[in-house]
Amino acid sequence: MNITVLTLFPEMVEPFFTNSIMKRAVEKGLVSYRVLNFRDWAEGRHKSCDDVPFGGGAGMVLKCGPLDKALEAIDAHRARVVYATPSGKRFTQAYAEDLAKEQDLVFICGHYEGLDQRIIDTWVDDEISVGDYVMSSGEVASLVIIDALYRLVEGVITDASLDEESFRGGLLEYPQYTRPETYCSKTVPEVLLSGHHAHIVEWHVMQRLEKTARNRPDLLETADLDVDARCRLNQLFVHTVEDDGNGRRSERSEGRAEGRGAEGSQGFSPARERHQGH
Repeated sequence: MNITVLTLFPEMVEPFFTNSIMKRAVEKGLVSYRVLNFRDWAEGRHKSCDDVPFGGGAGMVLKCGPLDKALEAIDAHRARVVYATPSGKRFTQAYAEDLAKEQDLVFICGHYEGLDQRIIDTWVDDEISVGDYVMSSGEVASLVIIDALYRLVEGVITDASLDEESFRGGLLEYPQYTRPETYCSKTVPEVLLSGHHAHIVEWHVMQRLEKTARNRPDLLETADLDVDARCRLNQLFVHTVEDDGNGRRSERSEGRAEGRGAEGSQGFSPARERHQGH
């Protein structure tokens, strides 16, 4: 996978590629990268890359010229171009898996009020939001996307590690424990110390179901569950009206969870046709 990052602040991006798992991926030749300052394509004594917006309004907008010339210079029409923006499509694990299939990716890091729309219309394939919040740094948002997808490149992380992560099969990951067995009077669940593989697998499944139902019940609508997992999940959703011991009654919702297979998942495709030159 070849990753190019266009930014006004390369010092924010470079360290990501020279540390931890990404560093090893680069050293193995699984990932290559370029971090380019698009100010290098700006003109004038001050090499300005932003200007006030037409129509008024607060903030500054990144100009067309420097970015257009930078994208042309690196042959970005041959790559899938990504722009991280709060107004983009929501980023998901499925989206990461789709992007991870690409050989060449270009990330444009926005700042201030974002990009001139003409750059988006001409060059950008994917406008992606990393969440329903606003960040001041397009670099950080772009690195979130890069971090989620490069690890899916074959050979970066073992398949076994990926198979049980959150969102695989539509569920969150089960809790993890390591040594010591007891810490501050809190102990590791006995089943994990039993050595009984089948019981451990069963515990993993139940913990994934419970955690997803508690923290992200929305995922259960599209979870890829087998018959046994659906039965277990339905047991979790059998709720009753209980007396709290003080004469007050607390009601918990009732219902069934009907997961459906991954074949119903949404695919992702570039938002525009490949740019074929100006």
